[in-house]
Amino acid sequence: MATFAELARSRQSVRSYLERPVEREKLEQCIETARLSPSANNAQPWRFVVIVRPELREEVARCAMMGGMNRWTASAPVIVAVVLEKPNLLSAVGSVIQDKEYCLLDVGIAANQFCLQAADLGLGTCMVGWFDERKVRRLLGVPRGRRIPLLITVGYSDAPLRQKVRKAAGAMSSWNGY
Repeated sequence: MATFAELARSRQSVRSYLERPVEREKLEQCIETARLSPSANNAQPWRFVVIVRPELREEVARCAMMGGMNRWTASAPVIVAVVLEKPNLLSAVGSVIQDKEYCLLDVGIAANQFCLQAADLGLGTCMVGWFDERKVRRLLGVPRGRRIPLLITVGYSDAPLRQKVRKAAGAMSSWNGY
């Protein structure tokens, strides 16, 4: 079993997948780990819609290929739509008072936990923000007033582990002041 630091180092955005189905148990474990994510005032403003039916998955993948982008999404055996649910009253009021979108922060945390759990199970993922949200909402029957900030592609990676290119710690952090 990898340490958390090793897992964080090895998790990468995967854009090439093997033609191998993903076991339902692994997807359920990813959802369970995301479900346990912290959220402002325990609002839990997320819903994960797992898309495995081939025809529907292909249609959703086409929604991510706007303007020639994200053509690789068609190779993913699973696409998960992360739906932003309405926050509870306390979280919503806090967001207005503090002028912070707590529910978006919460969804980001849950999506990251989903992806880290997937990596721990030997799966690759990629978070996708560029897609025709209106069409995806319609395809999945997502109620009006709900947003889909992210799609997550899931599958067994067909790509080698890449060296991460990141800013140096000193360039993105400081102590006791900006």
